[in-house]
Amino acid sequence: MTASRRLSFWGWGYEDRFPDAETRAQLGAQLHALLGLEGAPPTVREPPTLADVRLPDPRVAVPAALAGFCTAAREDRVRHTYGRSYRDLVRGFLGDFSPAPDLVAYPEDEAQIQALLRWAAEARVAVIPRGGGTSVVGGVEADLDEESAGAYAGVVCLDLRALDRVLEVDRRSLSARIQAGATGPAIDQQLAAHDLTLRHFPQSYEFATLGGYIATRSGGHFATVYTHIDEFVQSLRTVTPQGVMESRRLPGSGAGPSPDRLVIGSEGVFGVITEAWMRVRQRPRWRSSASVMFTGYDAAVEAARALAQSGLHPANCRLLDRREAMINGVAPGDAHVLILGFESADHPTDAWMERALERALACGGRCPEGPRHRDARASAEKPGSAGAAGAWRQAFFDGPYLQTALVSLGMIVDTFETACTWDRFPALHKAVVSNVRAAIQRVTGRKGLLTCRFTHVYPDGPAPYFTFIAPNQDGPEAALERWAELKRVASDTLLEHGATITHHHAVGRVHRPWYQRQRPELFARALASAKAALDPAGVMNPGVLLTPEERDAARRA
Repeated sequence: MTASRRLSFWGWGYEDRFPDAETRAQLGAQLHALLGLEGAPPTVREPPTLADVRLPDPRVAVPAALAGFCTAAREDRVRHTYGRSYRDLVRGFLGDFSPAPDLVAYPEDEAQIQALLRWAAEARVAVIPRGGGTSVVGGVEADLDEESAGAYAGVVCLDLRALDRVLEVDRRSLSARIQAGATGPAIDQQLAAHDLTLRHFPQSYEFATLGGYIATRSGGHFATVYTHIDEFVQSLRTVTPQGVMESRRLPGSGAGPSPDRLVIGSEGVFGVITEAWMRVRQRPRWRSSASVMFTGYDAAVEAARALAQSGLHPANCRLLDRREAMINGVAPGDAHVLILGFESADHPTDAWMERALERALACGGRCPEGPRHRDARASAEKPGSAGAAGAWRQAFFDGPYLQTALVSLGMIVDTFETACTWDRFPALHKAVVSNVRAAIQRVTGRKGLLTCRFTHVYPDGPAPYFTFIAPNQDGPEAALERWAELKRVASDTLLEHGATITHHHAVGRVHRPWYQRQRPELFARALASAKAALDPAGVMNPGVLLTPEERDAARRA
């Protein structure tokens, strides 16, 4: 949080980005018309103030040895209660902060983290590592399972944002040692002095941290090849309750299972990621972009597949169905849009774009504006000249703010993402559209809106990202129950068609029931055994990835 701008304690991002009542009323009327609904538009409700918030008293006191960086202050606890999922936003809007942690810790070095973990293990206090707090799957909340909540005396949230520096840069090897609490902008600002960039831009880029990227296997800027943060990690340093685990810095290794791969995606159940050597890259000089329009959706999907398998490796290859393109202001609603982009620090990208357009146009696409080629050393572009790709980029980062505004209107709006092989996608897409639309009609009595885009594409399959918007005139309380049913239908449909429960949003507490169905049983037992070895007291982020029974069985073994 900067001195000039305050973060919202209940909604996404900055407080000053939440629109006033008149603007939200206009938004509600527009959405009402878009959905073709009859009757009055959604009711505009006002968000709570900090004084309105309800939360229990802390169950544990700050120990004297940790007093220098721990607090039980009310506002700190409120601001560390939730992530930013739809469920979190609604509960925050209702002023219900009952899952608040008892304490919040702001360590400034590993020694303080180690002291906190020692105390937590002895005192039976659960520890929840937290970066930017942008989890959309319940990965950072102190909402423990009923069967395990009684096993803990309390919960402490471990906020890592004080560890926010780029510690070392090896430009020859294009790598940098970075602390886990650094946000995306802070990383890139520090790397800019070396003309380098991490080039990882998830939707949460402005607020999320490196440790959060790694712990959740974040998906970022590149639509092909370097899609996950996994590909950027060179080595990791993790503080566990049993000591520090640090991997060797190498470009690659065949020496057994990778310790980094154990920690990447572990969501804090083994320990606290404190720093990482990351692969960075030179800042791109040349860029090419184009937007290809398709009348038929199947032809657009085929074009995306052709490009994913072409070996051209576009940095951007995102397919927006016509509804997604319309609500984001990319196209008027009569065309599916494939947004393409190439970038390089070494050479112009014109030839790559030319060949990509040949492949896309051969599938029936059209590119009315033609490609755009840019050289960063040339004169700056005029405002408003970014075209459809620029409109999409802005809408991408503004999306969570729109969701927050819609929560205040009582609307049900959420996203779910997945990945599957190309051969399974047609049946998956058909089933998701049919099942989710039917569920919206069933739980609300009215029709809603469902959109789809590809966030990433691989030679063997796409990563579809669905958004649903459903009407709800009965207030936020009713919205939560209806959302849960829509989420269940969507998640069941994904697994029934051979897709993953999540491509880049992580597991958390929300996805865990479906993750249990997806993972091999023997792997679950191996994961629990690793948990028992690194965190024998079971205090690290309980309720994520493993059930209490799985965790406890491994500890008894």
